[in-house]
Amino acid sequence: MAKRARVRAPELAGKGGWINTVGGGLSLADLRGRIVIVDFWTFCCVNCLHVLDELRELEEKHRDTVVIIGVHSPKFVHEAEHQAVVDAVERYGVEHPVLDDPELATWKQYAVRAWPTLVVIDPEGYVVAQHAGEGHAHAIARLVEELEAEHAEKGTLRRGDGPYVAPEAEPTVLRFPGKALALPNGNLLVSDTTRHQLVELEGDGESVVRRIGSGVRGFVDGAAGAAGFSEPQGMALLDDGSVVVADTVNHALRRLDLATGEVTTLAGTGRQWWQGSPTSGPAREVDLSSPWDVALFGGKVWIAMAGVHQLWVYDPESGTVGVAAGTTNEGLVDGPGAEAWFAQPSGLAATADRLWLADSETSALRWVDLDGAVHTAVGTGLFDFGHRDGAAGQALFQHPLGVTALPDGSVAVSDTYNHALRRYDPVTGEVTTLATDLREPSDAVLVGDDIVVVESARHRLTRLRLPEEAVRVESVAHRTQRAATEVAPGELRLDVIFQAPAGQKLDILPHARTDSRGGTPIGPSTWLLVSSTPPELLLKGEGADTDLSRTLELNPEVKEGVLHVSAMAASCDDDPANEYPACHVHQQDWGVPVRLTEGGADRLPLVLAGMDG
Repeated sequence: MAKRARVRAPELAGKGGWINTVGGGLSLADLRGRIVIVDFWTFCCVNCLHVLDELRELEEKHRDTVVIIGVHSPKFVHEAEHQAVVDAVERYGVEHPVLDDPELATWKQYAVRAWPTLVVIDPEGYVVAQHAGEGHAHAIARLVEELEAEHAEKGTLRRGDGPYVAPEAEPTVLRFPGKALALPNGNLLVSDTTRHQLVELEGDGESVVRRIGSGVRGFVDGAAGAAGFSEPQGMALLDDGSVVVADTVNHALRRLDLATGEVTTLAGTGRQWWQGSPTSGPAREVDLSSPWDVALFGGKVWIAMAGVHQLWVYDPESGTVGVAAGTTNEGLVDGPGAEAWFAQPSGLAATADRLWLADSETSALRWVDLDGAVHTAVGTGLFDFGHRDGAAGQALFQHPLGVTALPDGSVAVSDTYNHALRRYDPVTGEVTTLATDLREPSDAVLVGDDIVVVESARHRLTRLRLPEEAVRVESVAHRTQRAATEVAPGELRLDVIFQAPAGQKLDILPHARTDSRGGTPIGPSTWLLVSSTPPELLLKGEGADTDLSRTLELNPEVKEGVLHVSAMAASCDDDPANEYPACHVHQQDWGVPVRLTEGGADRLPLVLAGMDG
């Protein structure tokens, strides 16, 4: 077996303490003899949620040799609240210990630069691999098997039960509900996300009429009691009176017959969309990626495809699905649908001439017109957020997940991480606050003169009378709290580190990719796109190319900013005896805050997969 590069693993430390374990927490010494996978995540990040799902099979298969440790490393201010992390661990079914690291102490010790990042530590306490982004489960599984064999032979592998301790279940009617829908009979349909069900409630928002779904995570069509969902979210009424459901973790659209309770599948295969997969075609044959909400607009079902930062459409008449807007690049760029950038669109609401959307990672309210062009009403990008009312150009949200069209032409925004309901008036261009002290509101629905808010983290629906006057709230503004990397002005060497996993080799990317700002279609084994905020930061090096290393030139007149780096690499199994080798795409986006200082670094390494030598 080839000698593997190793670095002593730093200790795990975080002021928030430990979740899902008892006895005062864990240290690396406690875990000696086990293979440790450290998952740096934050609960706002859909890619992090994808990784949680990717790791479930590995976690079960190697439960006696592998310990997964989640290190929660917040992006938003709300995510630094300990109770919010405890809630998120339950909400997303995390079945391993989690370290709450609100000050990013362990993140810094491991030199992590992106959510999600996975670090593999061998049974002797050494880091042997690091992977940024999602899609690495196959490589880590192969490495785990190698480490098991190597350390069993050395006598350094220790088998046994892990340190995970499950929390006690809470007996609430709803558990982390996601979205709500007003039904024609006056009842409310709620996605009971953590329990993998839909719940029909009477108009009071409390009395249960029926539950749709077995309550067990699964992808099963059938009668109400047998059907299986996986963390369902948004819903919309179709013209035939049925309900379309965004079955988020099943990467599918489901149909609920309200009369019979029967559940069928409209779109999706149950597999997650990856680069190179078809982007249009018969709906049951095309992969989707974490659809978070749905809305009927222009006769078609629009889908907030949070997992790939796009909007898709499902056509009920033709039974087809396809991309409507977005490039899969994460950010805030307006314009024609094919050129627009989104960042985890999570809420939709349609009016006669606009499709409103909550673009959660940019803390933005945006809209699509009848021609398919994308516009931004409120929001500036990935790094600025807060609670500020006033003119739309300077107003701030914090990770909103829902949007609701109001009768007067304005929209209500479920401003999730501000625990508030906000209002935007497109006539005046003003943002106001309608209500506060809501716990992680994720959606709202109009019922007569009232608005019913989904208080996700209070596990309930809350009915409010729409106020005539706004609530006065003290303005706050934040930027994402990550320490800036000090770099020297002038030339900076950018190196994206990618080492094909053991048993694989580089291969051609499965489709030509085009830089959305006018680049040439490319189809090599690697791809790199670089830009900056502000744009003036980069004097040289912006744009797309196939080399994972590039020399940038930083403007000495711009003292700080953010480098946006997107990288992709493809690898395939390298076994001549395998007639049908499996191929994999590795992809990650980084936003790296930088500060220009004399004597700063002249090289910026970003690990996609492997170790920086």
